[in-house]
Amino acid sequence: MSDQLPHEKGFHVSWDQIHRDSRALAWRLDGKGPDDGAWRAIVAITRGRMAPAMIVARELDVRTVDTISVKSYDHQAQSEAKVLKAPDNEMMGDGTGILVVDDLVDSGKTLELVRDLYPNAHFATVYAKPKGEPMVDTFITGVSQDTWIFFPWDMALQYVEPYRGKD
Repeated sequence: MSDQLPHEKGFHVSWDQIHRDSRALAWRLDGKGPDDGAWRAIVAITRGRMAPAMIVARELDVRTVDTISVKSYDHQAQSEAKVLKAPDNEMMGDGTGILVVDDLVDSGKTLELVRDLYPNAHFATVYAKPKGEPMVDTFITGVSQDTWIFFPWDMALQYVEPYRGKD
């Protein structure tokens, strides 16, 4: 057991950095879709993943954007992943032509659940940890498994609890 606090092995991501890295993800995905290089739709894994998905959708001019809500954390502790809200079934099919965007793959459990639902979708994350990398088709930055990423939507001058709920 480590005596390190989470912020001591932390990677702090600013709004500017997530924007640059999300644009880099879009550039890497440009022309890689199955429909003459285009993607039919983008699905963001909510909640924080909506920011990178919005940026990727803008950069790739994808107008159909939906969400899948997967709960895999109770605040900062990982729990069993479960789908709370799924995207439109008709649009999704088996996932062909769908780009699923996540901010981070950690253990890979969330993406494994979504990949089981949509096996032909393309899974892209901005950041990836080693345990989760096998679940991702495209990512921008790898970080060590023991690094805690502090995203700008979770931060203020100090960590701030959400106004409602703990999950």
